[in-house]
Amino acid sequence: MKIANTPDGSTAESSVLSHAIANDLREGIMLGRYQLGTRVRQDELAERYGTSRIPVREALRDLESEGLVVLVPNRGAWIAKIDIEECVEIYKIREYMEPLALSESLKLMDAATVEQLDRLVQQIESAHELEEFLKFDREFHLLSYRHAKMPTLFSMIERFWNTTQHYRRAYSRVIGREGQWIIHHEHRLIMDAISRRDSVDAEQLLQVHIRRTRCQLQKNERMLQLVTASK
Repeated sequence: MKIANTPDGSTAESSVLSHAIANDLREGIMLGRYQLGTRVRQDELAERYGTSRIPVREALRDLESEGLVVLVPNRGAWIAKIDIEECVEIYKIREYMEPLALSESLKLMDAATVEQLDRLVQQIESAHELEEFLKFDREFHLLSYRHAKMPTLFSMIERFWNTTQHYRRAYSRVIGREGQWIIHHEHRLIMDAISRRDSVDAEQLLQVHIRRTRCQLQKNERMLQLVTASK
């Protein structure tokens, strides 16, 4: 991806460039195109995108705030990586954060969003490719929280989803399509609670959904370490 710079190098244009660079890097990181824990060199990125280092630096700062990049003063930038113990800790936190977000969102959710969520559940079940499954699964859950008027909570949830993405991918590879049946079943139960506007059921079902995944991550810890290490 080549991004043309402008002659004047204005602040506004730099912001546009940094946004475009951040989008491209984010997509690559989320799709697993970058080796986790590897160094990101600003001069190489600037050359790749055909721009100066200023918008590259801004893009990396944005990705750091999302949990995708780690910036170390006077040393450089690295693709963020967490170990399985950190992943399990995050899932334990998510068991309480996300049910709250869903409950708050459900109070203000419109009918169009409910219909869109239902379509996403169907798309998750019909997805043939792993990246499609991960994409629709992420969209379903984050959209279900979107109406909660709690931007700080939503930002934390989104960051946690970003930092654990490679474990979800590895876990999905381990269980395969034949092992996804319980995920689909849980999604349908959550969707039913959303359709009934039952926040109590929705909270409890989502908590079980996240906890079960966390327990499976712990059960398959050794295998997941091997899978993620090979990426």
